[in-house]
Amino acid sequence: MTHPALTLAALRDAVEDGAVAIRAKTRLEPAGGQGDKVFPPTYVKEGKSQTKYAIETRKVDGHEVVTVLLDSVASQANRMEEALLEGWRRHELRFPLVQVDFSKQEGLEDLEQITTLQAPHRIADALLRDSVDDKNTPFRLTEIGKQFTDARSSHATRMYQHCPTALVFGVWDSTGPKGGLGAKFQRCLVSEIVGYDVVAGVKTASRIDPAGIEKKGGEVFELEGDSSEWTHLEAEAAKEKGHPKLFSRRGSGDKGTPAAINHGNIPPSIDSEAGGVTMSHAVQTVVLSLAGLRRLRFQDKVDGTRFNDAGRDAAEAAARTALAALALSAVVYQRDNGFDLRSRSLLVATEPLVLEVLARDGSEPKRYSLERAQAAELLAQAASVAAEVGLGWDPTPVTLTPAPKLAHLIRESRKLVAAGEVDGEG
Repeated sequence: MTHPALTLAALRDAVEDGAVAIRAKTRLEPAGGQGDKVFPPTYVKEGKSQTKYAIETRKVDGHEVVTVLLDSVASQANRMEEALLEGWRRHELRFPLVQVDFSKQEGLEDLEQITTLQAPHRIADALLRDSVDDKNTPFRLTEIGKQFTDARSSHATRMYQHCPTALVFGVWDSTGPKGGLGAKFQRCLVSEIVGYDVVAGVKTASRIDPAGIEKKGGEVFELEGDSSEWTHLEAEAAKEKGHPKLFSRRGSGDKGTPAAINHGNIPPSIDSEAGGVTMSHAVQTVVLSLAGLRRLRFQDKVDGTRFNDAGRDAAEAAARTALAALALSAVVYQRDNGFDLRSRSLLVATEPLVLEVLARDGSEPKRYSLERAQAAELLAQAASVAAEVGLGWDPTPVTLTPAPKLAHLIRESRKLVAAGEVDGEG
């Protein structure tokens, strides 16, 4: 069954007329077909858990079903933000963002620009806090930084003006000048992917060293002057308490053995804690809370002029509609990127995207389709209407550069990772 494309008028009606949410549920299956194994994300085991996966029993249609989390709310948000950034860089989607430019920092050029769509805490992230503008002013002391610090749900104009994606995905400025009382905006767009009728499996591992090096062969030592390199000569070795220092690298084998430098055989083994799962199917569930968007209030225009009572309702509806269009663009663009969640966890949709507008009276939802080009046009139209009433966006990025202390910290951390003194995962 085909559904009409979502229009700006229909979206604005949903936002204004009190619809509760816009929902999309998409059935997925492994790219290898039914019965193919997929690998969920692993977590630290707690209590009596038998696996490292987030397996739980859920109630579905009156029956208890064993499920597994394949992609969390936080992970899905990151994927949607990545998709939005892709659209922004292609000039298909136009909205504001803030970025830290590393491209001219010696040794850090590969970082390029890290934006509020990539920083873990969005505009509240420490990367922005520890960066400066073109006048060498720390971000928090710039006009935009001060406006962000003072933002709140009842005065959302400045957040909307500088980082509207934070109003969609949520942000809490818990480490800013106001501490726990800092700007806090709830997440309005939520998505997760869950596998159903799950059976946990096992994973095998082994390695044959083609050179025939024994895992516990001769001793290897840390090279004097370069902790990331090894030597077999005691005369070239760094010293520890007067003796040659055995080479070690986190995540490798026993200290001072060929296994520590990733040589040698690995005997066949079976992993029953993180051995993947088979399932009947998976479902991506997306919910955009229109009720959450309606909690956002806009007291003034982006130029600082306060709204009068007659114009404020229309302006707020326009801004919320633009945010809804931005959120739906994230959904559509992420779907176009596909569901390649991680190694051996590639899923494919078995049905088209259908957006359901959920009325507050529980009546039959209105259903719509939305494709990539339509989503981009919907966002452009919604942003244009909002601009006409004083809530316009400037898609030119606000660019910061890392403060010298931040650049130094990153360089030193990289040295530790290269030397194998940290595992690089946290």
